[in-house]
Amino acid sequence: MLNLSLEHALSLDSADPLRGFRDQFHIPKTAAGKDEIYFCGNSLGLQPKRTADYVGELLTDWQNLGVRGHFEPKHAWLPYHEFLTDPMAKLVGAQNNEVVTMNSLTANLHLMMVSFYRPTATRYKILIEDHAFPSDTYAVASQLKLHGHDPREAMLTIKPREGEELIRAEDLYALIEREGESIALILLPGVQYYTGQVMDFAEITRLGHSKGCMVGFDLAHAVGNIELKLHDWDVDFACWCTYKYLNSGPGSVAGCFVHERHATNRDLPRFAGWWGHDKSTRFQMGPDFQAIPTAEGWQLSNPPVLSLAAIRASLDVFTEAGGMRPLREKAEKLTGYLEALLKAECGSHIAIITPESPAERGCQLSLTVASDQMSGKVLHEKMEAAGITCDWREPNVIRVAPTPLYNSYADAWHFVDILKGLL
Repeated sequence: MLNLSLEHALSLDSADPLRGFRDQFHIPKTAAGKDEIYFCGNSLGLQPKRTADYVGELLTDWQNLGVRGHFEPKHAWLPYHEFLTDPMAKLVGAQNNEVVTMNSLTANLHLMMVSFYRPTATRYKILIEDHAFPSDTYAVASQLKLHGHDPREAMLTIKPREGEELIRAEDLYALIEREGESIALILLPGVQYYTGQVMDFAEITRLGHSKGCMVGFDLAHAVGNIELKLHDWDVDFACWCTYKYLNSGPGSVAGCFVHERHATNRDLPRFAGWWGHDKSTRFQMGPDFQAIPTAEGWQLSNPPVLSLAAIRASLDVFTEAGGMRPLREKAEKLTGYLEALLKAECGSHIAIITPESPAERGCQLSLTVASDQMSGKVLHEKMEAAGITCDWREPNVIRVAPTPLYNSYADAWHFVDILKGLL
């Protein structure tokens, strides 16, 4: 039987081996000066306290060295993105030559589609999920139009069944089997942003490849949330932002994975920029582009190092926490605890549309309100006024994300206690 007491939540926190990492983050305060219940890491992660030092180091180097900061400091700007390669590769289950930190998420998706969406007269469709994040839909539609295709015909969508919220794996696989010969690219989320549903990367990739399709993933809600094995799963490419679970700050530089078999292929079509040119001859300023034979070959311009410093700060926290395995273990326990409390205390008013199986979800629980007395949007506004930060997504979902680096079991208990009172 579930122990519903605050004392039990506090005892779970005392036994949590990761409990000390909360102190490494700035927790926003309520008007009364107390810590907010911040369950919004799936939208914007909190700032690590060390971030100011990492960014400040660069500002000092810029102040003291000017342009020489590209070469002379301990963390020189010229190779700065390389400081992120190894920890980022570990987070996504990749080899170092398959990962690069560059650009923004949607810009990287466009760059990947230039290389990996190569339509023919008979194979030209792109498969995405229904209710995809709008930027993905816009990017895919614009790529289809660029190649002369009508998105209404060439954009395939996999939808939940009537009256359901989640995509059934068997329906997705049947669609790939049925339409595979006409699909040039499968582009799906690692974690669906609205429902929190985790996709089966390995099986989707296997089925896609068996039909001759390229397979890529948008990992915006997956990186720093679930364990990933992109290289072993044989994924062709993946892109992600770093400001959600990776805590790197609003609009920070994004990440990109290109499987080794593609990353080492300099002949792949791509949009080129000088930062992707062979490092040994980059500064000779020659007219002919020669790609770096790694994922770095898709870089365009030298990156904003102040943003990279914030990412490095966050990645160092992940490394000190032991990587994704212990974080995922805590996330499953913490999310499961929150789910159990919600069902016990608010089950008659709140429905959870996120999958029940821990293997099919990350930290996020997507809630809908089943009350005639209050709409979901009004409830969300009341939650914010009560010191809870989570987010609202149209048409009717409140998303809450208890993240393992800085959220506690006591956070979960207080969240449900406040919610119960509001309902």
